[in-house]
Amino acid sequence: MNRLNRTMNTIARLPASWQPAVRSFLIGKIIPFAGTAGCRVEVLTNHQCTVVLKNRRKTGNHIGTIHAAAMALVAESATGFVTAMNVPDNRVVVIRSMELTYLKRTKGNLTATATLTDADLARIANEEKGDITVPVVMTDSEGTESVTAKMIWAWTPKR
Repeated sequence: MNRLNRTMNTIARLPASWQPAVRSFLIGKIIPFAGTAGCRVEVLTNHQCTVVLKNRRKTGNHIGTIHAAAMALVAESATGFVTAMNVPDNRVVVIRSMELTYLKRTKGNLTATATLTDADLARIANEEKGDITVPVVMTDSEGTESVTAKMIWAWTPKR
């Protein structure tokens, strides 16, 4: 169990209604860009991370939807947080590659849910360095998958 994992376990002892706000505040301190954009971390466990971004002016584009770069941030945040929950403290996790395909206009808020399997967790724990493709599903307020993303995360020993 790493430092981030221990911190999230402590937050899990708080009343359920407080947890997303506290998680989001702390993640915003760790990753300031995610905090500035207003990413809300609804769920963060070893196996899953769900991040929601509201369609607001500061994350918007010229057509009234969430900006493409903000959509990439949400995908990167969800996949990165779930990966970071599992990487031991003596290693560092970094994004190796990201690829997004924009399918339709996003209507309303954007939700990204990234997941890892038990086999993925075992690889991360047992391999000193490596990389993994973290699946993420991104849907808008109507439940439509408006963006697909492929995120590859790597971990290496700390120097």
